[in-house]
Amino acid sequence: MKLAGHDAMARQADEKTTTYRVKLPRRIVERPLRQVARRVLMALSVLVATAMIVWFDRTGYTDNSDGKVDLLDAFYYATVTLSTTGYGDIVPVSDTARLINIFVITPLRVLFLIILVGTTLEVLTERTREEWRLNRWRSNLRDHTVVVGFGTKGRSAVETVCATGLKPEQVVVVDPSGKVIEAANSLGYAGVMGDATRSDVLVRAEVQRAKKIIIATQRDDTAVLVALTARQLNRSAKIVAAVREEENAPLLRQSGADAVITSASAAGRLLGLSVLSPHAGMVMEDLIQQGSGLDLIERPVIKAEVGLKPRETEDLVVSVVRGHRVLGYDDKAVGALQLTDRLIAIVRATPTRQVAPDAKPLPRD
Repeated sequence: MKLAGHDAMARQADEKTTTYRVKLPRRIVERPLRQVARRVLMALSVLVATAMIVWFDRTGYTDNSDGKVDLLDAFYYATVTLSTTGYGDIVPVSDTARLINIFVITPLRVLFLIILVGTTLEVLTERTREEWRLNRWRSNLRDHTVVVGFGTKGRSAVETVCATGLKPEQVVVVDPSGKVIEAANSLGYAGVMGDATRSDVLVRAEVQRAKKIIIATQRDDTAVLVALTARQLNRSAKIVAAVREEENAPLLRQSGADAVITSASAAGRLLGLSVLSPHAGMVMEDLIQQGSGLDLIERPVIKAEVGLKPRETEDLVVSVVRGHRVLGYDDKAVGALQLTDRLIAIVRATPTRQVAPDAKPLPRD
């Protein structure tokens, strides 16, 4: 597979215009226009309160123009005082007016200035807080799951993995679309916006410290490049990838993927099964939907099962993983179960079911 010339040019153009950065999930904040409106109302409230204080104590003030202070003069004095302009044409002359200026109007002036510059302070504080959150996130992120591509396949894969107990904080989504990253953030996942075929983008997702990598891109050639880059950065992570065409599956395995799911042929087989036997199709659909009805899992053999036949266990065992071989439950080579074996079994998905800590769902189509 080779990238077409125009695709390569488009990729180079995107590299020049796209900013690669990490976006962490965040709480829903107030809309900017509402924040501005709220600050304006607060500033006006302080202004009116100051003007009323001056108006009620107007006998303690003098106006150099006519000697009297009316309501307009009170608002004028409040405006120039709170803005620290201070023309000096209206001044407090009585002791009471001066004390009020010291203990009441001066704090109101400080509050007014805080409200005016609050937006700038909030931006600076938010940047500092976001940088601190990002540094803490990087330092705590270990053995996480990286999902490249958050379309239908990627989203379903994440939902399946999270149904087994993986926390959203342990998922990092990589996608070139900003809207997709925002959707991932809304679900509680961290996101990195950028081209996952670039090593610097995957490094931002901490791929080098990831335990599992799910590749669910739209194009098969992109999946191959991502697998090559991810395997170069992380030699021990388990990489599972999806391809559209079955002929590209061997190339993905050579690129470093541990398991390859052919989405088109898998969907076609499920359609054919549903045509031949609708009920069998329903059962298969149930098996590939983690967390409801029946689940297909892979788990280790427990001590109580050592020496038993696969059919003598509590679960419905369909295969036994011994070393690098996957043996059917009725294979004569299985014999008695060993402590180092792993079982692929069909179990009832119930919240109260106790499974081994390292039990895991099988890769879904």
